Amino acid sequence: MTTMLEVAKRAGVSKATVSRVLSGNGYVSQETKDRVFQAIDESGYRPNLLARNLATKRTQTLGLVVTNTLYHGVYFSELLFHAARMTEERGRQLILADGKHSAEEEREAIQYLLDMRCDAIIIYPRFLSVDEMDAIIQDHSQPVMVLNRRLRKNSSHCVWSDHIASSEAAVTQLIKLGHRDIAFITGSLDSPTGIERLSGYKAALAQHQIPLRESLIVEGKWNPASGAAGVSTLLARGETFSALVASNDDMAIGAIKQLHESGIATPAAVSVIGFDDVAIAPYIVPSLSSVRVPVTEMIKETISRLIFMLDGGDFTSQQNFAGELILRDSVVAGPHR
Repeated sequence: MTTMLEVAKRAGVSKATVSRVLSGNGYVSQETKDRVFQAIDESGYRPNLLARNLATKRTQTLGLVVTNTLYHGVYFSELLFHAARMTEERGRQLILADGKHSAEEEREAIQYLLDMRCDAIIIYPRFLSVDEMDAIIQDHSQPVMVLNRRLRKNSSHCVWSDHIASSEAAVTQLIKLGHRDIAFITGSLDSPTGIERLSGYKAALAQHQIPLRESLIVEGKWNPASGAAGVSTLLARGETFSALVASNDDMAIGAIKQLHESGIATPAAVSVIGFDDVAIAPYIVPSLSSVRVPVTEMIKETISRLIFMLDGGDFTSQQNFAGELILRDSVVAGPHR
């Protein structure tokens, strides 16, 4: 195995100079750096990662905590893809830790990343409360950013989307198009996002003095099968509705399939809206109307803030990303237009 001393001899410099080049500490001329890196390439030398990390007090890693219930589906794939790509662009490695099924396990995942000496951590929480996350941020020196939740005490450490406002806007658009009987398939109701999207639905009905019919609400589980099951439940109840909002696109696609199999045309009989605007949404038949949540922009802002904090910067502002309703063929005017 090639040693640092052998690299130094090949480059015609001291071992201390090679160490300075690798750590980035202290001045070394560009000509000398080039000779050292050439010697490293020619010799196949691999620096001791642990020793380098101890010297620089940095591991060049960012940690990401996500509960495994979010791993399936297009939304998480997009989130992880952009997180990995943007981390790579900044010369760092992304380490994923599983938050599993409880707040305690999310805390354990965070502690695991801290023990791994990650330079900074992103939390995409499902179970931890806002107060618990505020406490985690205040108790640790490593920068921590929270994705998709709004914090009270550390607002500059979160990047979030207002799911209540986005849901309310989507339902309001249906009401403006003449729909009054609007069904709603929730996400899992132990999910903050699921609860907020349901709240937006209820708020839109209240704003337009449309009585809430609890029988038009069914709980889903974020997957296409639960969207299909939600439609079956509504029909079994004998409910009539001219529009349906599902809390994500997977459930909306399942709902459209079940409507079709039940002899109910979309959008002629029932208009359908989903959330997340997944890549396949424009290509199903009919093309799916959806609320676009700017995942790419949210991840970019989150990582940019962490890098800025690692470089000694500080934030005082919070960042909210608005959802955008993309209307496609799955929505038409309702019977009261």
